[in-house]
Amino acid sequence: MALTIKTRQEGNVTILDLSGRITLGENTGILRDELRSQLAQGNKNIVLNMKDVGYVDSAGLGELVGAYTTATNQGGSVKLLHLQGKMRDLMQITKLHTIFPTFEDEKEAVQSFGAAATA
Repeated sequence: MALTIKTRQEGNVTILDLSGRITLGENTGILRDELRSQLAQGNKNIVLNMKDVGYVDSAGLGELVGAYTTATNQGGSVKLLHLQGKMRDLMQITKLHTIFPTFEDEKEAVQSFGAAATA
């Protein structure tokens, strides 16, 4: 299943709703391009909603790390929302949970950027 991304704003936070698989090939390019586009538009506070992501392979994991690095280097921040079971386990095993702030509640994720969301 191809990766699709829907973008929405919540205050000064950009939420990318990901759906599908983050795997080697075109899918990782889609995520990379969307993230760079958001940063180029000045959107520095980014939440990746992983609720509908069914599978992430090692290339996909690498892409998430790349997204974090790219955003951080440009003064931004990437946080993860709604990690599913296997993905949560993978973040623990790889110790990436120490790098990525993760949330189960969207409102908390948005508020963690320190700005009030418009409701």
